[in-house]
Formats: sequence, C-alpha cells, structure tokens
Amino acid sequence: MLRTDDDVRIEAVYEPSRASVTDTAVTGTAVVVAHGFTGAADRPAVRRAARVFADRGAAVVTFSFRGHGGSGGRSTVGDREVLDLAAAVRWARELGHARVATVGFSMGGSVVLRHAALDRDTDGRADAVAAVSAPARWYYRGTAPMRRVHWMVTRPTGRLVGRYGLRTRIDSRAWDPVPLSPVEAVPLIAPTPLLIVHGDRDAYFPLDHPRMLAGAGDAALWLERGMGHAENAADEELLARLGDWLTRG
Repeated sequence: MLRTDDDVRIEAVYEPSRASVTDTAVTGTAVVVAHGFTGAADRPAVRRAARVFADRGAAVVTFSFRGHGGSGGRSTVGDREVLDLAAAVRWARELGHARVATVGFSMGGSVVLRHAALDRDTDGRADAVAAVSAPARWYYRGTAPMRRVHWMVTRPTGRLVGRYGLRTRIDSRAWDPVPLSPVEAVPLIAPTPLLIVHGDRDAYFPLDHPRMLAGAGDAALWLERGMGHAENAADEELLARLGDWLTRG
C-alpha cells in the first residue's frame, strides 16, 4: 500500500524485469502502468501489459487508482488521480530505478499527460510518457459509450452501478476547479519524450482526440489499424512495441 500526498491508500504491485537477473537491472527503467476507468491492478488486461513490459526489459509497477480495486478513496475520474500516479512513480524511484516511464490507458492516459505536465521537477516525475486511447478534452459526450460513462459518473443510480457492478467507487462531487485538460497539458510536457497511441476503431474517442493531442506539442503519434479502446484492445504486438519505446533511454 502506498500513501498519496492527500493521504489516500493505493494498492500497488512491483515486478522486476524478466529480461535480466543481474544486480544492475534494478537501476534500469521501471514502467508505471495507469489503467482505465473501472480497471484495477488485478484485471487481466493490466496483468497482460505488465507481463509484456517485463519481458521487454522493464521492471513494472501496477496500481489501482483511488476508488478502484483494493485502493481507498473515491474516483475523481482523472482529477486527483495524478497524486496516485505520483506516489507510484516515487515508489519506483525509491526501489532504485534511475529512469521511470509512465503509460496510461483511457482515463489513465489523461492522468499520465497531466502528471507529466504538473510534476516535471519532483521525485514523482516521469522520464517518458505514453498515452493510449486518451481523451483530448473533458466532458466529451459524442459517442454512446461516453454518454453511458457520464450517466454513471453524474447520476446516483449510475454511481451505484459503478460501485456494485464494476467495483468502482465514484465521488459524487463535481470538479471544482476543473482540472487542466489533457490537450492543455501536452505543451507543458516537453522535453520529456511523449507518445500518443490510438485505435482507429475506438468506440469512445474518435480520431480527432489523438490528433488534437499530438498537434498540441512535440509528440509521436501511432494510429493503430483495427484497434478498439484502451488496455482491453491492446494486443501483445502493440504492447511489445510500447515496451520497447518506453524502455529505450
């Protein structure tokens, strides 16, 4: 269990690299994985990503955002979750890793972008950032899946569905103030390497979102043919390429 700066307990898992068993491996890259909304550290798609990244030479930290899985608190759907990610990155550094990269999926993608913009000069900073299936802007309701997400977040009945059906405990309070949006965060990330990844069959966020993110700053853009949304749609070939990008110094 980690403690965030606002005193929320966050469950986290550390896995060493599978590519090397030498003492020098601990000083290499650690990849911190930020899951999507309603995910958790123990979900199969998160565990698959962790395994592939470890196979590519990275140590891996997975964790559950507040309000998810075994973590405390309630989900703020991308706002205070930057504190959860910062705690996980600091832990990776405390374990001896000189270089820490972050990769986030969907909501986690928005979090890694905002974290990279806000924590550039602290022990919680990231040395490379990849956002997969991330939104560019807040309050998007242009697709049916996102309208369902907004219903779950904003309505009491929806929050009950989230709590008992999806193991996600959602804060009932509206954002105040509204946090920095992902697209506003991107220009603040340089010179940290940044990668935007998005599927051309993403049912949640259409392709104007990744193009807007990539166009806002110095970022590489991978548009993946046939890919759907977030970690559940990321196959092992894409995860292997992501692992290679994240671990190269």
